[in-house]
Amino acid sequence: MSAHRTAVLGTGQTHHRAKRTDVSMAGLIREAVDRALDDAGVAMADIDAIIIGKAPDMFEGVMMPELFLADALGAVGKPLLRVHTAGSVGGSTAAVAAALVKAGVHRRVLTVAWEKQSESNAMWALSIPVPFTVPVGAGAGGYFAPHVRSYIRLSGAPTHVGAMVAVKDRRNGALNPFAHLHQPDITLESVQASQMLWDPIRFDETCPSSDGACAIVLGDEEAAAQSETTTGRRPGWVLATSMRTEPLAYAGREHVSPQAGRDAAAALWRDAGITDPLTQVDAAEIYVPFSWFEPMWLENLGFVGPGEGWKLTEAGETEIGGRIPVNPSGGVLSSNPIGASGMIRFAEAAKQVMGRAGDYQVDGARTALGHAYGGGSQYFSMWLVGADKPA
Repeated sequence: MSAHRTAVLGTGQTHHRAKRTDVSMAGLIREAVDRALDDAGVAMADIDAIIIGKAPDMFEGVMMPELFLADALGAVGKPLLRVHTAGSVGGSTAAVAAALVKAGVHRRVLTVAWEKQSESNAMWALSIPVPFTVPVGAGAGGYFAPHVRSYIRLSGAPTHVGAMVAVKDRRNGALNPFAHLHQPDITLESVQASQMLWDPIRFDETCPSSDGACAIVLGDEEAAAQSETTTGRRPGWVLATSMRTEPLAYAGREHVSPQAGRDAAAALWRDAGITDPLTQVDAAEIYVPFSWFEPMWLENLGFVGPGEGWKLTEAGETEIGGRIPVNPSGGVLSSNPIGASGMIRFAEAAKQVMGRAGDYQVDGARTALGHAYGGGSQYFSMWLVGADKPA
């Protein structure tokens, strides 16, 4: 069976907030779904299957919420599949949905990811004892802070680089009407003066805890043509997707630049025909929950070599208008509904190549990366989208 060209027809997001008490979980989902359907110019009746993802159910205290949300998801009488790869799940969910279109199984697929974190406590949900593993008891920040310290030591990065990332992403987020945090006046000094949470990670270098949802409509070539005729707007095209996994802990594991991330990136660039991502990719939505992960992931993804990521950040090259704009939407540092965060990265990458990013549009963006990671940096998912239909 030959592969089908796969298009992003439309995307939709909620307004991300600390607490969305104005809507139920079903209402939160429909806010994103209805916007994605409208953006794609299709109705729920046009959707052939629904692929969903969210972070662990204990984050909200509701087991398998998709069972009671089938109607809100538009899944009644249609195939419904749930994906789960920890914090990378939003990206993995979109990649699975794209694969179903590429394989010709379905013509139009709606993919949805969400989290209503305010209804539980993700910090302590992340701190449960894991069998045969030393407990962290400090949530994600306590787990990742040693990796950041190792990166700083190995790369020789100056300590202000993390604050630079936070300032950039929060100022970008102020341009995004859906972002949780709007801080246009944030400064390097204010970030450096914020409370130290997990050395060297400060309060303002840390992602928020958000309620939110994201949805994407994917379709085949015929569906893309119909959508363009209906909306008058061009679709985006999925050039390649990639997912890789590795164990949480094993002797000699590389925590600063995990093998699974390097392998996923290499596969993505190979399948998309990219030989030099720094010059061939126009924008990148990278999963950066703590600011230091921007330079770390730039190296892991192969944009630059080991120890060089912070130099790209410090030189301003990851700003909008730089060589590789990173997180023009504000990224995870501005909005973090964990189960949806990866899909937001994928959706925001698509918005860039579709020319639908509004005030944070990267001028002339023709290719964009969406990236997500999860667990203890053990799950990776990513896609490359383009403005031009692949040959």
